This record gives sequence, structure tokens and C-alpha cells, in this order.
Amino acid sequence: MLLKMKRVNPPIYNQYYINTGDGPTVILLHGLFGNLNMWLPLVNTLKKEHRVIIPRLPIFDLPVEHTNIKYLVQVLHEFIEWNKLTNVTLVGHAIGGQVALWYAHLYGSNVRKIVLSGSAGLFENSPFISEEYNPERDYNYVHEKVKDAFYQADLVPDQLIEEIYQAVQSIPKRLTLGTLARSSKSLSVSPILARLIQPVLLIWGLQDKITPPEVALHFHDLLFNAEVKFIDNCGHLPMVEHPEKFTEYVLQFLNRVEPVKSNLKSTSSDD
Repeated sequence: MLLKMKRVNPPIYNQYYINTGDGPTVILLHGLFGNLNMWLPLVNTLKKEHRVIIPRLPIFDLPVEHTNIKYLVQVLHEFIEWNKLTNVTLVGHAIGGQVALWYAHLYGSNVRKIVLSGSAGLFENSPFISEEYNPERDYNYVHEKVKDAFYQADLVPDQLIEEIYQAVQSIPKRLTLGTLARSSKSLSVSPILARLIQPVLLIWGLQDKITPPEVALHFHDLLFNAEVKFIDNCGHLPMVEHPEKFTEYVLQFLNRVEPVKSNLKSTSSDD
């Protein structure tokens, strides 16, 4: 059973990064190193027909006893409830995907559709949250590891490298990352996936080293109503490396009228 937050009006973490557009609500959920710039191409397209919200997940602001995936799910619930958001579509990357899945499991009647990309919850291989990571490594080492998340190394944002470097140099932030990583690993989504009846779109890079394509296929096999879109020449962040293709897939999925529920699934790849 997930933890209940102490109710505060408004909730302590009732904060937006972005709140724009008008129409059906789409909530974008970032991972451990969420960077607003990675979502901007998607936001700029979706806001023409949708209300797009990026809430602030307080990953580095939680007390140690609440530094876990369960509490982040409750943070999201309080945010959605306070802002009276209904019938939402959740788009989650990395642990943002794991949070989206658990929210959909607990509050499924309020979730219309789900989009996952490089989602945590089954398997994730991050060099910055493993026990082997040495925080004394220099900036160049961090740069090389961040590049591993990309197929096209020239697309690695300098700002992202700096943010990750500063985070892993900070002892409190490093402890937070380790604590969340352990929570993510222990709170597998495997038991809940088959219970989710919402349509789920999986958008995955074929060259993703952090959550390899096999992870997407495993998600697909466990989910009741899912489809996979693979993007070639793409790593862990398809919304950065192939923003047009990523946005195209999301928009098609959001605008599609869903058929009567069935167990039929489809898998496709980018030509």
C-alpha cells in the first residue's frame, strides 16, 4: 500500500515547470535528471490541441524517509487532485514512467492513456546510481557516461552534462540518487502491468543502452493494451535525438480513437 501524504492546501509540491495550451490534459513526467529542454519540441506541438503540463517532481527536495517512488506517486496524485485534472494522459521517461504506471494502477479511472519512453520499473542500467560509480571522477568521465545515453554524441546538451556532474559531486544529492535507485529497483512494476487497461504507447531507441530494446518488449508482453514504436539510430532519449519522430508518434497516439479493448498487440519499428 502506498504512503499517504499529510494534506496541505495547497500541496507543498504544487509547482509547475510548464502549463500551456488548451484541450485534453497531457502530463509529462521527467526522470532523475529531467531537463525541460528535452520536452520543448513535444510541448510546442501538443499545446496547439492539448493542455500540456510538466509538474516539478521534488526529487532532490524530499526528506530521506520520503525519498522513494511510492512517495513520488503520491506527490503526483496530490498535484493532480489539487489542480482538479481529469482524464489525463501521462507521458513518462525513466523513473517518470515508473511513477506514471503506479499512478495509473492506483488511480486508473483518471488516466486516459500512457506513453512510456526508456521507462524504469523493470530494468535500468545507469552508471551514476550504481555502487561502482566513483564520485571523484572528473568532468570528462561524466561527459563520456552521459554520451552513452545517446546514439548521436553531438546532441548531448552541455547543460545536461553540467547538471549531472554537479549532482553526483554533491553528497546529499548522490545519496538521494542511490536511495531512489534502490527504491526503483525494489518497486517493480511487473505485478501491476497486466491490470492496466489503458492504451499504452512505448517509444524506444533501438540503441538504448540504459533500458535496452528488450526492456520495451518485456513491457509490451506484460501490458494488456500496448504497442511499441522503435526508433533507429537512437539512444535513451528519443525526444531529444529524434524529436520530430517522437512527437509524431505521440500525436498519432493521442488523436487516435481507440477500438473496443482486446488482447491484440502490435510491434513496429521506424523505417
